[in-house]
Amino acid sequence: MTFTLNGQILNLLRFVQARPSTVVASLTLAGLVGLGTPQISHAQTLPAPAVALARPAALPDMTSIVSQLAPTVVNISVRGTRKVSTEGQASADQGDDAQGSQDDDAMSEFLRGFQKRFGGLPSQLKIPVRAEGSGFIVSADGVILTNAHVVSDAEEVVVKLTDRREFIAKVIGTDKRTDIAVLKIDAKDLKAAVVASPTPLQVGEWVLAIGSPFGFESTVTAGVISATRRSLPGDGSVSFIQTDAAVNPGNSGGPLINMRGEVIGINSQIFTKTGGYQGLSFAIPIAVAQRVEQQILRTGKVRHAKLGVEVQDVDQTLAQAFKLGKPAGALVVDVEKDGAAEHAGLKESDIVMSINGKAIEFSGDLSAAVSLAQPGDRVELEVWRQGGQHRLQVQLGDVAVHPDKLASADATQTQAVDRLGLLFQQKRPTGKPGAAVESGLLIAGVAGAADRAGVLPGDLLLAIDGHPVTSVAQVGTAALQAGKSVALLVQRDGVKIYIPLRLV
Repeated sequence: MTFTLNGQILNLLRFVQARPSTVVASLTLAGLVGLGTPQISHAQTLPAPAVALARPAALPDMTSIVSQLAPTVVNISVRGTRKVSTEGQASADQGDDAQGSQDDDAMSEFLRGFQKRFGGLPSQLKIPVRAEGSGFIVSADGVILTNAHVVSDAEEVVVKLTDRREFIAKVIGTDKRTDIAVLKIDAKDLKAAVVASPTPLQVGEWVLAIGSPFGFESTVTAGVISATRRSLPGDGSVSFIQTDAAVNPGNSGGPLINMRGEVIGINSQIFTKTGGYQGLSFAIPIAVAQRVEQQILRTGKVRHAKLGVEVQDVDQTLAQAFKLGKPAGALVVDVEKDGAAEHAGLKESDIVMSINGKAIEFSGDLSAAVSLAQPGDRVELEVWRQGGQHRLQVQLGDVAVHPDKLASADATQTQAVDRLGLLFQQKRPTGKPGAAVESGLLIAGVAGAADRAGVLPGDLLLAIDGHPVTSVAQVGTAALQAGKSVALLVQRDGVKIYIPLRLV
């Protein structure tokens, strides 16, 4: 039997057609029937809505990326010991592991209670610890990148591949300043991750994180880049990538991957008030990690350049005060005495606008650019000073060599001989008792050839190719006349040794 629509129902359906967005999707004709409304006659079909709704954009298909990259991601298990004080403070370096710090505090509290009640405990105890993290393979012969805090003070590092093979890894080197570590396992023909070329990252682009959060291996999470060039307190050497991809304890050291299947960063830190993920994750840019990796593989250690300034961001009010057209740059608030910046003429209240032609938008941009350079490198700074632009040439210093360590009662002067990679302090140290020093130059810093050869700050240079040296000018002349190698006679801890330098 067929029914026709009464006037009220017909008006309601016309309203639905005219305003489809205001009608709940579950309000169906069958629902109307359920409310006791007669059915529509087949002869009275309703016209299609006049306005077609836009289809939502399709989400990226990440399955192929995961299948390509997942085999390059490894699980890292660490066994070691940590010193815990029975007198109130953990004594070992605990890196960025907030959970480890909390555990140490709890253990210290327990040990103090035990000590008070029973006595007999030493002031420090070594307790066994186990930790887990992630990493990824960067070469087919088993080189792996991870975070330095993952393998900090490790006695044994076990790397587990996705095919369940396990290897004891050797820690080739670590750099706490950038939180990068390089491991090596004895394996061949491994699948290595593809590393992104240094192209600008876009806020809002999709990214993947793969790792072992809480020990759950090969876990994939997704999100977007929330910000780039993010500076964090105490991390002036790294300009982080911020994402909202879920990262938790155990993800540290795993890769951050773009939609081309390339690694763009190493997941390192989260901002949290609970100890777990709260939407703020931070990754070390892969360019920083590669620079550290190359140095560690070449020399076993990492050296960082130093400008010797403290800087802050420029807001709108400061920009107006300094007569800048827009809030940008790094405002110099302090200049280190006898540092590279002071020697180049940089002053407090200067605003660094660019380095080597690259614009500085935030103070962290300057720190990140310097961290990618080598001690001894020359950079050009564009500086805004008293309403005008100035250009300064700066030879960067070395983080490991602090000007305070070079200071002495006599007014000493430091000079560099670039080809040899030596920084001198013109002073005659007294040496150890019984080891008279009649000539020579005190080496205050090393780079390049000298660094590769194993010359150390504090060594005393006595001769080059058998010819005694007593001035930096003599060293400079010898460096210019040298061929592809020179032999340095140095005195170290009262002992004289020859060190050969291979020059380029």
